[in-house]
Amino acid sequence: MTADAPETRFSISNNSSHLYQDHFSYILEYKNGTQADGFFDLEFLKKSLNILVRKHYKPVAGWFQARNNGIDVVYYSDKFNDPPVTTQTLDMDYDTLSRHVHDSNVELLVPAASSTEITFEDNDIPMIMVKVTYLESNEAVVLGISYHHSLMDGTSFWTFMANWSALCKHLYEHGDTAEFDIPNSPTFEFPDISHFHNPSKKFEHPEYILVDPDQYHTKLQPGSEKIVETILEVSVEQQHALRQQARDIGVSFTELLCAVMWKGINGLRLELDPEIGSGLSFYTCILNSRTRTGVSNNVCASPVINTPCERTVAEVAALEVCDIAQLVHEAIAKCTGEYLSSSFRYLHKQFLQELDDTRNNWVGKKVMCAFTCSAPVKCVIASSRTFPIYSTDFGFGTPEYVHPPYLPYDGFVRIWPTPMYDARSSNAPLHVYVSQPEHVDLSQSPLFAQFLKYNID
Repeated sequence: MTADAPETRFSISNNSSHLYQDHFSYILEYKNGTQADGFFDLEFLKKSLNILVRKHYKPVAGWFQARNNGIDVVYYSDKFNDPPVTTQTLDMDYDTLSRHVHDSNVELLVPAASSTEITFEDNDIPMIMVKVTYLESNEAVVLGISYHHSLMDGTSFWTFMANWSALCKHLYEHGDTAEFDIPNSPTFEFPDISHFHNPSKKFEHPEYILVDPDQYHTKLQPGSEKIVETILEVSVEQQHALRQQARDIGVSFTELLCAVMWKGINGLRLELDPEIGSGLSFYTCILNSRTRTGVSNNVCASPVINTPCERTVAEVAALEVCDIAQLVHEAIAKCTGEYLSSSFRYLHKQFLQELDDTRNNWVGKKVMCAFTCSAPVKCVIASSRTFPIYSTDFGFGTPEYVHPPYLPYDGFVRIWPTPMYDARSSNAPLHVYVSQPEHVDLSQSPLFAQFLKYNID
């Protein structure tokens, strides 16, 4: 069926997308340094967004639909579920607003969905939501944007943002009469990677776990402890030193940085509670394997996989960073096209079994991503350092600051660029956001103390 047909649909049940039924949010802060009138004119924002989704990103103006054989994204040529855009105007100065952004005040600055879980009863879940915050003083504008992770991941979201901002800038500068091609051609639907399947190879898949139905969930669960987000800053000099060390031991810069994070978290937690030494320390890197599988960066439902590595807490705390980096490297290296194909075949087979259990009123196991389950120590890392985050210009300049998705869950680590950062040259500091329980003081770790800058409660 073509994209211009009355109805078009594709499945999100043939890959890992349906395991992430939650909205992820970003907060973008733009400063109006010249106090220009019409700064982030709402008409241009809304018009460019609607043009983008109706003409180029039709699934974003579509619906999730749960069916007896899976979950689809369905969209139409004659009706649209346009992304909702809300606004507010606050009576506060720029510095106060900026603190709210840095503190990740999602309640104030980010749109909230009434529901995120895709069910037979709830098909009106927004794919993308936008909240625009203006100031009475006209000093700044903040964009709070949420997207549903079952449709997009971070890479495809920032491709979407690059297209939206470029289209808005064009409308603002030239009007809507001139021809304009968006810089990135979006594609949809999960790509066929069946050609990677090798029936002669059998793999274990510790990235997933089978649980009883009463333990199953489709979003991350907050624990009983308050989580504090700590921002570490890796200076240019520190990045160069880490890159050289990574080359010396045959791993990547990111793999070595992941090893520093995993070891540092383990050492702190073991010192606070020596009894967890024999318990599980679970590491995983949320890996985008597009390059390995030849998949376009523009595809929404992408071959994301969570490559795990497990040791005891005491083992990780005792190992040298270079040895942990080799463990991280090996975990990532095993994610070949063959492994990825096997992983999704396993996942789809389990999903079909769950559907059969439901039809027959049987109580069977359900599959979840292993990193969502509890463990004495977890280190779940996502790197966004190569995303074009600070190039997002809607016609009013680039952002002063962008806050990554706020994830108040124990053990989450996000590697994040600063405004001038270039992944190819490491010409500016790099930020690392670490989520840990409030009683865990990262400054007590020599590994973390060298990077420590400030905290967010």
